Amino acid sequence: MSRPEPLVQPVQIGDLKCHAIQAGGQRLDGGAMFGVVPKPLWEKRIPADERNRIQLGMRCLLIEHPDGLLLIDTGAGNKETPKFLDIYGVENEGQQSRTALEDGIQAAGYTPEAVDVVINTHLHFDHAGGNTYTDATGELEVTFPSAEYYVQRGEYDYATHTNERTAASYFDRNWVPIERAGKLRLLQGEAEVMPGVRVILTPGHTPFHQSVVVTSGADRACFLGDIAPTAAHLPLPWIMGYDVEPLVTLETKRRLFAQALAENWLLIFEHDAVKSWGRIAHDGKTYSLVENG
Repeated sequence: MSRPEPLVQPVQIGDLKCHAIQAGGQRLDGGAMFGVVPKPLWEKRIPADERNRIQLGMRCLLIEHPDGLLLIDTGAGNKETPKFLDIYGVENEGQQSRTALEDGIQAAGYTPEAVDVVINTHLHFDHAGGNTYTDATGELEVTFPSAEYYVQRGEYDYATHTNERTAASYFDRNWVPIERAGKLRLLQGEAEVMPGVRVILTPGHTPFHQSVVVTSGADRACFLGDIAPTAAHLPLPWIMGYDVEPLVTLETKRRLFAQALAENWLLIFEHDAVKSWGRIAHDGKTYSLVENG
């Protein structure tokens, strides 16, 4: 297994030019990724390696918006130890800069300093780790110094009051420097962060997980985050073992996918190593991907 490619894929959403940036690869246990789904079923969709791990991506979305440059999620960053990277199969070193995400931003024609808004779907290390970085002296710095960072207040409270079940996913080094810089913006429920860019509550993976709906003209796309991390998670009961409220995930997916089908949304998958996005169909029994860009 190797880091997913390509690094950057363009996607047009109405009048908005967007870039899906592969912020590195990740390999996690297939059983954990599919919860109660038996291995003979999930392995047909994503094969496992000798350690029972499946190849995943860490896709972020960069949006060229008239009101500024917006980035959804930031990957794993550069702060973790070699042991940590091995455990979680993270491969995200940059060729031109600190991380693959920053390489991707440069390939799209920008620098981290040009980003005006960052939205975190939630604060797990593989979605918010790139919020900050460790410089050459070992000091923590804000990766996108011009940006305001948006996350749900409930998610922030959940991340800062961990227990034995959740502590391994939340590291305060991913948000404390942002707080100190006065750049953290806490949302309460659905909100329009920029015209046509709205966060919606999609709980289940975490209690205050949010997804991002982008609307321009007649087009609508949804950056799913971890409510359906790959195209293989489209069937409603195919839910990660990592989800803290799996039955809530089930009902979130039921509601979200029904709307996505009715309104012909483009769904963008954060962790799928191969399928970046697509539209869905329902055959009366289950959801499936019918269009992949």
